[in-house]
Amino acid sequence: MSPIRTDFATSDPPSLPDSTRDSYGGQMPRPPRLQVAGGIYHVTSRGHRRQAIYHDDDDRHFFLALQDRTFRRFGWHLREYCLMTNHFHLLFDTPRADLSRGMHRLNSVYSTYFNERHGLDGHLFDRRFGSRLVETEEHLLDATRYIAFNPVRAELCSHPREWKWSSFHGVERSFAFDA
Repeated sequence: MSPIRTDFATSDPPSLPDSTRDSYGGQMPRPPRLQVAGGIYHVTSRGHRRQAIYHDDDDRHFFLALQDRTFRRFGWHLREYCLMTNHFHLLFDTPRADLSRGMHRLNSVYSTYFNERHGLDGHLFDRRFGSRLVETEEHLLDATRYIAFNPVRAELCSHPREWKWSSFHGVERSFAFDA
């Protein structure tokens, strides 16, 4: 039996034989996230195993307050949002290329709050957050409509203005609602 190596922290790990490397499919790590100063992003994050990330209105109020603090801290401008039971949608501008830093803060602080409040541990969110850079006016309008109609498609309300946990609640915005 070979001795156990303990020097991994100070040296490179041993190379895998070609036969082992091939069995892993030879996949490269995922590319870095596209982060653009002055970008507009549609960001989503879903609960692990599609579990609820908000158990009650107090959770939603905390999330919105945290989102507001995070956006102020990073200088982001919120355009639209929608909180669903097991995920959220945010549409916002980032003046600097700091999307990952801000979303890490938002999701990790909220996860800590949620787990402590509900006596849980482990992951709250599934995978890393999803983001799409909005590059055209048409894409901006499509993203706005998609976010607005998310609770309607989920049959939680019949019109976006009826969903309390959205920037569209109680607002008449024909440009977003006209299909």
